[in-house]
Formats: sequence, C-alpha cells, structure tokens
Amino acid sequence: MSEDRALDAAQAALAAEHAAVYGYGVVGGRVGDERRPEATNAYDAHRARRDILARTVRDLGGKPLAAAAAYALPFEVPDSAAAVRLATDIEDRIAGVYSDLVRAAEGPLRQDAAGALREAAVRAVRWRGSGVAFPGLAERL
Repeated sequence: MSEDRALDAAQAALAAEHAAVYGYGVVGGRVGDERRPEATNAYDAHRARRDILARTVRDLGGKPLAAAAAYALPFEVPDSAAAVRLATDIEDRIAGVYSDLVRAAEGPLRQDAAGALREAAVRAVRWRGSGVAFPGLAERL
C-alpha cells in the first residue's frame, strides 16, 4: 500500500463526510416527519465516521481537512421529495469515496472503509427504495 494513496483517499473521504454532515442538516430540515428519524440517524452516523476519519488521517501522518463553512448543494431542496433525493445523492457520493479508500488501503483501514461503503449503500437503498449492482463505482452513474 502506498501511504500517500491511503492518506489522499482518507482525506477525500473526510471531505465527503464533512459535506454529508452539512447535507444531512438540510435533509433533516426539509424531510417529512415520517423520515426525520432516518435523517437523524444518518446525520449521527456521518458525524461518527467524520471523527474516525480525522483520527485516521492523523494516524497516517496528515493534518485532517477542516470543514467548509457551507457546501453547494447539487440541486434545490425546497421540499421533502427533494430532501429524499439529496439524501440518496449524499449516500451515493459517500459510497464512491469509500470505494476509493478500499482500493487505496490495506488491513484494518481497508476493512473499515468497506464497512463504511456498505453502510452508505444500505442507507442509499433505504432512501431510494431500490439498490444498485455495484455501489460506489462511478461507472454505474
């Protein structure tokens, strides 16, 4: 394993987790009451993953990237339906960065990245209502 590749992939995953935490703040404010607990659980999961990745980056000899003050959303989120689409988009993007980390890492870091990819894929299925054959692969988009 190239330590630089693993560090770069971990930083990319950390940046994506920062954006996911921000995005779920928007989702939670717009999603209907029946799905708000799901949004809250996802928000908490991404905060936990963000914190783990910050430690991972330090362990790999890097300085964890800080969160931005705000993030551009991929589309307007005026209502619950758009919030569900945003949550799905967030999870698809997260699966992609963890797929990259799986490829770049070895050992326990690779296992953890695979677990995070799986969690994102499961959340995406819940939000979308259907699955995809190979979550995290850009070729399917």
